[in-house]
Amino acid sequence: EMKMDMAGAAAVLGTLQAAAALRLPVNLVGIIPAVENLPSGTAYRPGDILTSLSGRTVEILNTDAEGRLILADALTCAKRYNPRAVIDLATLTGACIIALGHHASAVLGNNEALIQALLKAGETSGERLWQLPLWEEYGAQIKSEVADVKNTGGRPAGTITAAAFLQTFAADLTWAHLDIAGTAWEEKGRGDVPKGGTGVGVRLLVCYLQQQIERDRRKKA
Repeated sequence: EMKMDMAGAAAVLGTLQAAAALRLPVNLVGIIPAVENLPSGTAYRPGDILTSLSGRTVEILNTDAEGRLILADALTCAKRYNPRAVIDLATLTGACIIALGHHASAVLGNNEALIQALLKAGETSGERLWQLPLWEEYGAQIKSEVADVKNTGGRPAGTITAAAFLQTFAADLTWAHLDIAGTAWEEKGRGDVPKGGTGVGVRLLVCYLQQQIERDRRKKA
């Protein structure tokens, strides 16, 4: 069901639409790195070295690990807005489905307070998250001898090493990554989740925004 592989972008649009409809008093920026991924004579190849928007170079080992490349540039772009926090969503890794199935999305990041706020919003909204570690040891799997970083760390801990790749582009950001590969599509339908695209992430992020707005209001009171 590759048509669901744009679920992260859909969640960004949905969150912006919901925040506007609810008139949430928040400055919100959505960044969608929309690209076409097709084979051609100019397609990238294993062994290529790419230069990202940040200037960091990436060794391509697996051309199927392409989503993280555009997310890396989106994170770099986000820095222009001096954001309070950055949250990315993507159907990034099949490994996340193996780890968590279809009942929870993975959350990883570099700021524990942000992660805990997202976990709370997940419980409240019903779009549950499960935190995976992002220890520095995992970064060793994406070290390259010919570039700043490799675009894949191999099979072990695939969800974590994908996040570790993104983390190298999230320096100076308060950042969290949501891997929604297992929750973006429902094969048969269950409970309040119909068959097809689930829209995962919208309820979660709107709830997170509402909780942060209320938290800020109480601080000012």
